[in-house]
Amino acid sequence: MQATTTRPRIAVTADGRGVASHAGSRLLADLADAAGLSAAFSEALAGLRERRAGHDPGRVLVDVAVMLADGGQAISDLAVLRDQPGLFGSVASTATAWRVLDGVDEQALTRLRAARAAARERAWLLRAEAGRGIPAATAGGRDWPGLVLDVDATLVEVHSEKESAAPHFKGGFGFHPILVFLDNTNEALAGLLRPGNAGANTADDHIAVTDAALAQIPDEHRYGSPILVRADGAGGSKRWLAHLRFLRDEGDLDVSFSVGFTMTERVQEAILALPEAAWTPAISADGGLREGAEVAELTGMLPDPTAGGWPELMRVIVRRERPHPGAQLTFTDIGGWRFQAFATDTHVGQIAALEARHRGHATVEDRIRCGKDTGLGRFPSRQFNVNAAWLELALTAADLIAWTQTTLLHGELAKAEPKMLRYRLLHVAARITRGGRRVFVRIAEHWPWRHELAAAFARLAALPQPLRT
Repeated sequence: MQATTTRPRIAVTADGRGVASHAGSRLLADLADAAGLSAAFSEALAGLRERRAGHDPGRVLVDVAVMLADGGQAISDLAVLRDQPGLFGSVASTATAWRVLDGVDEQALTRLRAARAAARERAWLLRAEAGRGIPAATAGGRDWPGLVLDVDATLVEVHSEKESAAPHFKGGFGFHPILVFLDNTNEALAGLLRPGNAGANTADDHIAVTDAALAQIPDEHRYGSPILVRADGAGGSKRWLAHLRFLRDEGDLDVSFSVGFTMTERVQEAILALPEAAWTPAISADGGLREGAEVAELTGMLPDPTAGGWPELMRVIVRRERPHPGAQLTFTDIGGWRFQAFATDTHVGQIAALEARHRGHATVEDRIRCGKDTGLGRFPSRQFNVNAAWLELALTAADLIAWTQTTLLHGELAKAEPKMLRYRLLHVAARITRGGRRVFVRIAEHWPWRHELAAAFARLAALPQPLRT
């Protein structure tokens, strides 16, 4: 058979000099410095530095976050950065990184969270300096005002004994962290590491992670913007909703909620009692009619929610939809319809639009899926404190990607998932040259996204840099 390949013959050697891979990830490291993240982490962990000549603990953790954003999965993957000092400078050894992570106790973790909040405030200011505001959350073919926080929990399997890991309701073994993402920018605001057997609807955990997420939002936006908190049915607990109402009434925050509502027998009876005239067409994500789906207001068909311990003026809205062919029906699917209800304290707006807004919560599954490729998918240590610190760095890695996209990138790359971003920008190879007391990173002239990466570096260099003391 005659060969048809046109690939040139090559000889591979391992003696190249002046060549770097993952050159695009230097953009993440530079953005971390520009946002003051490196300095804030260093201040938060100043007590862990053993000697002045050693590695700065804050810089070590920033390097770990950059590594996770770059796609690394284990602490040993720091070698990708460490073995390229011409590009990333001096990077700590694996053993040093382990020691720093081991030194992060509950108090240090609290300081790291405060450091992330301070860096986030500066990152948002940098985005404004770049002439770009906070993207609007979109659902139902329209933009929604303010900030949208999505709360959800996820299961992370582990395959060895780890402190606080436990069996979970799906029959596996591991952790059950609860997370909060900002839908506007895809930033990972907060996370709480929990045992695998932690309840999905534990009110105390929802309250703690919500407060931690709100603390991450800069004051100007936390007190100056409407904030919608969304969750699935696990968030439909009276105590958590009461806390959100307290934040609005007593905390001067414009907080509202949209959460799944449990399909109890009484709710089913109320749905079946609705007249046909009560149902109106549902709308899809792009604002068009959603075929085979309808929505209706259920509030008036239920007992007074306040008497049952729910927040005042809470509304319950229900959607019915024909299941897709082959779908497995459940006991709540009646008459060939699948019903889903949610509760909200938003008083204005068409119910179809409010239902589409609530359905937008499903995008948090994409954020979690991408997060599991950015450090959330595996925890490296037997010790709980190390894994809790790892979770915080995984959230930081997601932030670095989100800040990069919303501040420095345009078009398709500004919306790409991390996998595409790594393939096109972060993992690009380059040649390092020196001249005129400068270091040049020269990307291959035929790389399809060379101009986008070079432009992103240029945009970052043009932004105001933090003062150095």
